[in-house]
Amino acid sequence: MIEIDSLTKRYGRHTVVDNLSFRCAPGEVLGFLGPNGAGKSTTMKMVTGFVAPSAGSVRVCGHDVQTDTLIAQRHIGYLPEGAPLYAEMTPRQFLEFIADVRELSGGRRQERLDEVIRQLHLGPVLNQSIDTLSKGFKRRVGLAQAILHDPDVLILDEPTDGLDPNQKHEVRELIRSMSKEKLIVISTHILEEVEAVCTRAIIIADGRLLVDDTPEALAAQGDGDLDEVFRRITQGDAPAPDQEDAA
Repeated sequence: MIEIDSLTKRYGRHTVVDNLSFRCAPGEVLGFLGPNGAGKSTTMKMVTGFVAPSAGSVRVCGHDVQTDTLIAQRHIGYLPEGAPLYAEMTPRQFLEFIADVRELSGGRRQERLDEVIRQLHLGPVLNQSIDTLSKGFKRRVGLAQAILHDPDVLILDEPTDGLDPNQKHEVRELIRSMSKEKLIVISTHILEEVEAVCTRAIIIADGRLLVDDTPEALAAQGDGDLDEVFRRITQGDAPAPDQEDAA
């Protein structure tokens, strides 16, 4: 569902993403990992068409994100870091607006609105202005807009940021329930998240792919301590595989 080939992003002389290549398929929950500044969010923005690459290409469900942007984006649900919302709107108004943008209509529109409100437990705050919501509820509204049109591909940047332990559990269960037919990419630095929901993990640092494996295989390299493996890999103490082999 996602094909990334030699993806590169430069800002002046600074290379943020460096010749990145990998492919993902339906049914995968991919943990996209790296330390702060590794290029995770920039990669997600290029995958979703919000930032143009300096070189390389991205295809989503067979559509080139640069040349068939709108068609590719129809297949994507995107929760960006910080999830910008219209603070003066209520969650109900905001989701109605997103339904308009996604061209949902008729019975399907109301069905999807009712479903995401139920899944994210937004009923108690539906008519409260977004600027008065807690960080956790704002994050849940952001996730609701990402899944409203029932996309084939979900790109989630720190999906449980700001949620309490119970809310994190609910969101992880939601991700598991959706993963059977979708491709879900979770950009995160929270290794607990990867162990809880991901079937595959990619680690990048300085914009380069270092590891592509299952969370279980990675944890086994450190006697079950994924944190230790992550530190060793991203600090340069483990050999990086060839990107083509890893992809």
